[in-house]
Amino acid sequence: MIRIEHLKKAYTNAIPLEDVNVVINDGDVISVIGPSGTGKSTLLRCINLLEKPTEGHIWVGGDEITAPKCDVNRVRRRMGMVFQGFNLFGHLTVIENIMLAPMDLLGKSKQAAYDEGMRLLRMVGLAEKALNYPDELSGGQKQRVAIARTLAMDPEVIMLDEPTSALDPTMVGEVQAVIRELAKTGKTMMIVTHEMAFARAICNRVFYMDEGGIYEDGTPEQIFEHPQRENTRRFVRRLKVLELNIESRDYDFLRMASQIDTYCRKNQIPPKLAAHILLAFEETMQQLVSLLKNPRIQAVCEYSDSTGEAEWMIRYADPHMDLTRSGDELALAVLKGATVDIEYIRQAEEALPNVLRLQVNRD
Repeated sequence: MIRIEHLKKAYTNAIPLEDVNVVINDGDVISVIGPSGTGKSTLLRCINLLEKPTEGHIWVGGDEITAPKCDVNRVRRRMGMVFQGFNLFGHLTVIENIMLAPMDLLGKSKQAAYDEGMRLLRMVGLAEKALNYPDELSGGQKQRVAIARTLAMDPEVIMLDEPTSALDPTMVGEVQAVIRELAKTGKTMMIVTHEMAFARAICNRVFYMDEGGIYEDGTPEQIFEHPQRENTRRFVRRLKVLELNIESRDYDFLRMASQIDTYCRKNQIPPKLAAHILLAFEETMQQLVSLLKNPRIQAVCEYSDSTGEAEWMIRYADPHMDLTRSGDELALAVLKGATVDIEYIRQAEEALPNVLRLQVNRD
């Protein structure tokens, strides 16, 4: 079991981990996902002490590995790390790469290390490459050798840092197949990956990382189908988000229209859908600003590049006003032409209790 309390890692110009608190159980297979720069790789490197935490405590079993007198080398022998860059020794053959650490660090005999190395190469499907050098292998084969080398130390915990990100797309499947089989062995594993389908299929637990820590922790079903928090939802559904705020009748419509245009072009939104996104915003704002004495409006557009759908979530302050019933009939007709569904929701406990959801017409 791994227990982490108040883990922080700060660099001169960034703080990827602010306050991480989590318990990892024996046998957990954890996919670590999230946007770039949110500390995913840093978390793995702190756990095996390749990075020294700025603050906080980490226990592996009953040992506090962040204690001042901790034997770092002993800790690392308990944890295997597979990097995206393979890190094989180019002057050694494949089997020599695998034999080296068990002989040097575990004191195994040459024959025992060789026998175990060949067993592991057979497991990853590369026994015939035992006498080749790394530069004679493909990227996928190098990564499979790197996994075998990690397993040769019989670690309690295996950590894989984006193990397929450096590979040609045609080689990703062969490495993922090895990792899938490894996940069935009962070893504790943490896998940083951007491959969402792979992450979902392989693990029993998902860490979504954001805002300096583990933003949401749950089962694959929870994280990918029923995320509880907003940033998780946006990430797993691959949503591109634009937020606009209006606090005056004299808001700068031209500037906001330019922001919408930039947002649509940046995310390669099809022209017809982009035109309807702008039209839906324009018609809704014209009505709300004319009807509200002191407008306070938040407009959030979400576009999914996986489904090609877009919607506006427009929230505005009291009074209780359903625009679908109170608005100008001609303007509402235009708005309905730019959308496929309009829904009004009243959330009385919120600061902006009126919510208008506009599903934008793609056609």
